[in-house]
Amino acid sequence: MKRIYSLAIMLLSMTPLLAQETYENAKIINEDLNGTARYVGMGGAMEALGADISTIGSNPAGIGLFRKSSVSMSFGAVFQQDAKSFSDANKANLSFDQVGFVYSNQTGANSYINLGVNYHKSRNFDYILSASDALNNASQNSLSFAKAIGRDDDNGATILNIEETSSGLYGVDPWTSQLDNLYYNNFLIEQDGSAGWNVASGYDFNRAHKGYVGEFDLNLSGNINGRIFLGLTVGIHDVHYKGYSEYKEELVNYQDKPIGSVTVVDQRNITGAGFDIKIGGIFRPVEESPFRIGLYASTPTWYDLKTENRTHLVNNTYIKPYNSNFFQNNGYKFKLYTPWKFGMSIGHTVGNYLALGASYEYSDYGKTDTRIKDGDAYYDWYGDYHDPSSSDKVMNDHTEKTLKGVSTVKLGMEYKPFDEMAVRFGYNYISPMYNKDGYKDGTLDSYGSNYSSATDFTNWEATNRITCGLGYTIGQLSLDLAYQYSVSNGSFKPFMDSWGNFNYIDTDGQRKTDMIDSYPGSTKVSNKRHQLLFTVAYKL
Repeated sequence: MKRIYSLAIMLLSMTPLLAQETYENAKIINEDLNGTARYVGMGGAMEALGADISTIGSNPAGIGLFRKSSVSMSFGAVFQQDAKSFSDANKANLSFDQVGFVYSNQTGANSYINLGVNYHKSRNFDYILSASDALNNASQNSLSFAKAIGRDDDNGATILNIEETSSGLYGVDPWTSQLDNLYYNNFLIEQDGSAGWNVASGYDFNRAHKGYVGEFDLNLSGNINGRIFLGLTVGIHDVHYKGYSEYKEELVNYQDKPIGSVTVVDQRNITGAGFDIKIGGIFRPVEESPFRIGLYASTPTWYDLKTENRTHLVNNTYIKPYNSNFFQNNGYKFKLYTPWKFGMSIGHTVGNYLALGASYEYSDYGKTDTRIKDGDAYYDWYGDYHDPSSSDKVMNDHTEKTLKGVSTVKLGMEYKPFDEMAVRFGYNYISPMYNKDGYKDGTLDSYGSNYSSATDFTNWEATNRITCGLGYTIGQLSLDLAYQYSVSNGSFKPFMDSWGNFNYIDTDGQRKTDMIDSYPGSTKVSNKRHQLLFTVAYKL
């Protein structure tokens, strides 16, 4: 390692920037296909067909098609394909997915006013992500070192500086993160005071995602003469996310000789709650035809969230600084407003033996609003409630460049070979949420960067879901079974690209220039999930 006496400006690769918190937010704002087995078996394409309690969370007017009160409960299991065991995470997990009740009240010959209450798991975080690859002399610690060397402000001055002290190397400025400080104080300075970075031959990464987003919906809906159906749903969302990861680099010296490894162990929890409002309508344009058109919209989900982490850096090399193990804990509260969602659907039935449905939904995830809490909530003199916050403009600008509008297409069919039996099939296509050139940028003057404890990111591509199911009715009791297979492929990188020059005085007293050249390659990863779902329902 080399001692540094003078520092030059550090240049970061000029590709589209990404705020760190964008990737954490994307885990929460994305939704799974989940609910009753009938809804899942038909691919969720029931926003115009209605009469299933799971439409309470997409098109509230669907509850208006109930003619009898009903209670239902759903549970099952989720299996991850091609996953390797890691930590205490399991490839197969049981899941309680839905419970709800609809009260139907007839107000006229063909008119009803219905009340619905439903809970369902809108997001299941259970997933093991594993990736490994060669680094070819790139490294995570070189990124932290690069950030410490310097960066231009508007006047061309160096605003990031290395300081060598008895406690190690650190940078004091808005662009350093928790992980940078771990490296500064635990790895980038040797006991003799020399400073520098180490390159790596390869890495191994594993993360266990756990938790869920639960959604509790309260609905009021009804119909006018059996042709116009209207509904309103208020939803409360409960977030419980846990992520535990281990990132290990095998380090080499400048002669490519192994010198040991460095491991970053990170645990992050995100908790909180939010609420939204959904409105919708279903219309039968021709009185004599069962053909239906559904239109619906959902407001943003207004989240109050808290993120916390505990991060541990372990130095298993012969390069021993002042600390061989170093821990960092931190956390902060923030607000997250998801984008609006709009949808339209068509549905048609043939007699009492065939139902067909198709839905299209759109939401611009680039409009996600990450907000900074400017103070504690309070009631003013007049009893009005205030919870001050402001948009994180730096984060939101880069979120808009990284995430994009997502289209969801849902197709479904139900066929009854006889009155008691139903066979169902469905398909979903969800377009990519991420721009393929997006990446996690730890150099932004934002809480999402300042409190970052990990540098990895995955740009997921499109999602495809194939579903099928069976249903059997015994009097007023319905038993439904569904199977869902979903697959998403993605491109994983352990950290962003970086490069730059710096000046130093070598051990022979000569002034020299060296380059940081750190370009990790991308690794293909996938999320292949199998779900079995069972619903029992009873009409009162």
